[in-house]
Amino acid sequence: MSDSADNRLSALRNVRVVLVHTSHPGNIGGAARAMKNMGLDQLVVVKPKRFPHEDALWRAAGAVDVLDKIRIVETLEEAVADCSLVVGTSARGRRIPWPLTEPRDCGERLVGEALNHQVAMVFGREDRGLTNEELQLCNLHVHIPSNPEYSSLNLAMAVQVLSYELRMAALSASGKTGTETMNDWDRPLATVDDMQRFFVHLEETLVQIGFLKPKAPKQLMTRLKRLFHRVRMDDMEMNILRGILTATQAAERAEPGTSQIEKTRSKGVDSK
Repeated sequence: MSDSADNRLSALRNVRVVLVHTSHPGNIGGAARAMKNMGLDQLVVVKPKRFPHEDALWRAAGAVDVLDKIRIVETLEEAVADCSLVVGTSARGRRIPWPLTEPRDCGERLVGEALNHQVAMVFGREDRGLTNEELQLCNLHVHIPSNPEYSSLNLAMAVQVLSYELRMAALSASGKTGTETMNDWDRPLATVDDMQRFFVHLEETLVQIGFLKPKAPKQLMTRLKRLFHRVRMDDMEMNILRGILTATQAAERAEPGTSQIEKTRSKGVDSK
């Protein structure tokens, strides 16, 4: 095995598997077993319905050590706050589509970036997956192209498929590097927590200057979130934009009333 492959295998330590509102404890154990098969050990579960539970231990078999290190949190935001790349599993189309990747490319991207920072794969509820709000926390969505005549995958199976692609990417010495995975960037990438704080600041500012109507927001913030997730800002770019928002708010407070932006912008923003 080459040094490059060794480094990529070590990057698996920075890959986090996140399960959201898991109903059946056996699926948590099955996910832990799938992870250990492929060399992953970071498991975070968001508000499971039943855990700890003997079914989880039984399904984990020889991967009880993964369950021993499991982290239970209340929200998806908490689970991925320190991650700089988050990929959410999505089995259906959305009204406003997010950048979509397939499992093989997903494995390459995650391993490539895990060389430098924390990344996460997010799996939703057994019965209905991730909500739109949860998917909006993700940079990318991944879809497993299963048989359309029987497309439902067990949660642990989905974890197994994507964990396998991660390991195959880690074993490859020719995986994606450089600008495709942001490894040669001059500044650390913004984390999910950074992005969420920015979105709150952005929405507050847009409301203050009259650009966003709280009673009729349509899909403006959703589209802006998609835009900024696609851009992949670093920490300095984030600070610059936060500074611009702060200056805009200060200028609006200095001259209360209808803002110049509101006066000059076109009638209505089509944000459907």
